[in-house]
Amino acid sequence: MRNPRDGLAFLPVYNSVRVATVLSMTENPTPPGKPPKGAGLEEARLRQQAIGVKLRHMFDEVVNEPVPDEFLDILRRADKRASGEGGA
Repeated sequence: MRNPRDGLAFLPVYNSVRVATVLSMTENPTPPGKPPKGAGLEEARLRQQAIGVKLRHMFDEVVNEPVPDEFLDILRRADKRASGEGGA
């Protein structure tokens, strides 16, 4: 079929499933299989909370690790130089 005004060709829709899907999508703002917006926000909040708990746990582990001996030696030498006690 052609539109006589602009010459564009329009194909007739033979797939009734496609038409039903389009109609249902326009009637219902939430697509099938997806939770409502409020549930999505709650899920995102719970995910963020779980990430925060894991990050705090990792931070606590790093903070409680012992300082390497090599780093302590570097700090001691820096303190000696700063106080004027010499050093190499």
